[in-house]
Amino acid sequence: MEPLQLNSGSPSLKIIPLGGLEQIGMNITAFEYDDTIVVVDCGLAFPEDEMFGIDLVIPDVCYLKENAHKVKGFVITHGHEDHIGALPYVLKELPVPVYATKLTMGIIDHKLEEHGLSNQIKRKVVKFGQHINLGQLRIEFIKTNHSIVDAAALAIYSPAGIVVHTGDFKVDYTPVYGDAIDLQRFGELGKKGVLALMCDSTNAERPGFTQSEKTVGHTFDNIFAEHTKTRLIIATFASNVDRVQQIINSACKYGRKVVVEGRSMVNIIDTASSLGYLDIPQNTLIDIERIKDYPDEKTVIITTGSQGESMAALSRMASGQHRKVSIGPLDTVIFSSNPIPGNEKAVSKVINELYAKGADVIFQDAHVSGHACREEIKLIYNLVRPKYVVPVHGEYRHLKAQASLAKELGYSSDEIFILHSGDVLELNEEGTARVAGKVPVGSIFVDGLGVGDVGNIVMRDRQHLAEDGIFIVVLALDTYNSMLVSGPDIVSRGFVYVRESDELMEEAKDVVIVEVERCLERGITDWSKMKNVIKDSISDLLWKRTKRRPMILPIIMEV
Repeated sequence: MEPLQLNSGSPSLKIIPLGGLEQIGMNITAFEYDDTIVVVDCGLAFPEDEMFGIDLVIPDVCYLKENAHKVKGFVITHGHEDHIGALPYVLKELPVPVYATKLTMGIIDHKLEEHGLSNQIKRKVVKFGQHINLGQLRIEFIKTNHSIVDAAALAIYSPAGIVVHTGDFKVDYTPVYGDAIDLQRFGELGKKGVLALMCDSTNAERPGFTQSEKTVGHTFDNIFAEHTKTRLIIATFASNVDRVQQIINSACKYGRKVVVEGRSMVNIIDTASSLGYLDIPQNTLIDIERIKDYPDEKTVIITTGSQGESMAALSRMASGQHRKVSIGPLDTVIFSSNPIPGNEKAVSKVINELYAKGADVIFQDAHVSGHACREEIKLIYNLVRPKYVVPVHGEYRHLKAQASLAKELGYSSDEIFILHSGDVLELNEEGTARVAGKVPVGSIFVDGLGVGDVGNIVMRDRQHLAEDGIFIVVLALDTYNSMLVSGPDIVSRGFVYVRESDELMEEAKDVVIVEVERCLERGITDWSKMKNVIKDSISDLLWKRTKRRPMILPIIMEV
């Protein structure tokens, strides 16, 4: 396939979102100028309910593969799964360098090691304020705050002008670790002149300011002070290192030992503490095997599962399937997170199960967001003063909310670009902008070790099986003598309970015998034709009797 040529004439900067728009997750954007492509982030999305059996969803990067000779590297804003999760899969096909800050790179290193890519991919740790030259583009990393340490915004310098990409961010003047967001640098860029601002839209519907992460620390202190006679189990996002630090601070203050449970939580805490982003006093952490050696009121468990994920540690505790932790009346469970849109039912189910086991549950006021609300977004706009507005990161309603906010600030409709994944926004040296075509984009399903081997047809079959079940008809034919030798035998799964449906099964067998004998009489020996006849006749019968359409699978054996 020929590399896609987007335009001819003088070069212009093209911004091409390959995912992450109109959805939460799968963030990946290509910046292209002449012979240079730099890719910002490479995230995954988690499967939706109708994606039966799918583990992960990653972006289709066929455009990058077609233009592989131009791709200079991946530049990563922060270490959340929706920004780095697809890297191991994409780097197998596009082995280019990766640039990220220290903690982000620590998490990426762990992922690449798991996928056996550690020695194949060049990686460079970048400090805030540092500039990286990649072909005809130059990238500057700018300090921001988020719900994971070491988050960065990017200034992308091109001959057409400067584009500022905020990454996921909030304005936190009192962060738990490190410095506050570098607002001064945003202001300096604004004075230089910024062509376009790509700003996080996740909380663009929320008025006011996002509270500082430190406010959660005060909440934890109060919870620890009020619950001196129960064990504390705190569920939060594995990647929220600052949240974990504050739980550990409160645990030390109130003389509790800390257990970390959940594979992703253990991995990130190991990475963060080895790189110096977590301060864990000696003898604070204990292995889960030793939890029985301490009274309940002297322990706290930090666990995954705050989103109600069925296989996460908290869900297994709530359903009584956890091998080490049994929930009872002497437990207080704290949800230190808000449900991500779509997870509300799963979270509610876990909360109900916890209550049913006698535990006390706290699910309010123990969390603050990692994303900027409307007033913080306005602050960034007033500092950066971009010529064009490109809302990113969020569902369509979030992008629209940021567009309306930009209009409040005086931007007109032709200065605001709400893009769809695959759109090509072209910015030229004269400072004009337009959507100039589309590139192919899409989602690739990861199921077990298979990447992309489950497509629309397989998903349609899975949906059919899940909704209506399967009806298998097995028979043996002697085609030489045109005789039905044995069968038909019927096997049904997920359709009706066979033992209570003898009459329907017998009727189905009679229909198959009639149709097969009719075919043999007419000299039809083409099995595919015979199978279609069986399918149609059975389908009609089952629809009349049950108003259901299971998947019908005839199996003919020749003897």
